[in-house]
Amino acid sequence: MPWHAHLDLSYRRDRERTTLQHRHDGPLRILKSLYPEGEGICHNVVVHPPGGLVGGDTLDIRVRAEPGAHALISTPGATRFYRSDGPEAAQRVHLSVAEGARLEWLPLEAIAYPDCQARNALTMDIEPGGECLGWDVCALGLPAAGQAFTQGRLLQEMQWPGVWLERALIDAGDTRLLDSPLGLAGQRALGTLWLARGTAWPDARREALLDAARAALAEAASGVHAGATSPDPRLLVVRALAPQVEPLMATLQRVWASLRVQAWALGGTAPRIWRV
Repeated sequence: MPWHAHLDLSYRRDRERTTLQHRHDGPLRILKSLYPEGEGICHNVVVHPPGGLVGGDTLDIRVRAEPGAHALISTPGATRFYRSDGPEAAQRVHLSVAEGARLEWLPLEAIAYPDCQARNALTMDIEPGGECLGWDVCALGLPAAGQAFTQGRLLQEMQWPGVWLERALIDAGDTRLLDSPLGLAGQRALGTLWLARGTAWPDARREALLDAARAALAEAASGVHAGATSPDPRLLVVRALAPQVEPLMATLQRVWASLRVQAWALGGTAPRIWRV
């Protein structure tokens, strides 16, 4: 029987402390709130105990950062889209950031297993003065285990309505997309990082953020192809490709830490789960 899991997270500012209220239905859980950077920034880990999705499964995660709150959310492992005989498995994430709030969405990668039928969708709503720093990382198949992405498909969607929309249907049979230099160029790990703000940055500030991202990318591991752009005065985007997910994720972590310093004057205090 398919799983239909829901998780609602609401972060609020209570004096100097960001606190979390949450509700869940089905196999999605949130671990204990941690404060490695002080009471103003709440770190949480979202857990999906079954470990993956099969055809017909749906994960629905909604996060709201209220005014003045700052939340950082990660996961303990990859989101795995397993083989399906036809029904689609879906993960839907909705991030909502109020005025004066900050939200960091930093899950580990999604893995599209051979023969999967998957949808991975993320939507953001950011009010003026709110800020969101996050990423979406995907691995096609498991090349290190000899499981190439030769059949199946993944629909990737990321959007901030009215500002930014990216939508890609990655079909294992579409060799032009997968292998062409105009597509994924034979790479099987892809990632997008964004820093989004509900109010436009001044031009000089925007350029400084781009410079910080590009300086971090200059230190990327061999084999990682990446670039930073700003398609809108409220948005900075980094896109990266690599043969495997580990060097790509390390590159995005470096950019994340650099942007935290440049945008918020905060250190790159990584979630504890990344070091387990």
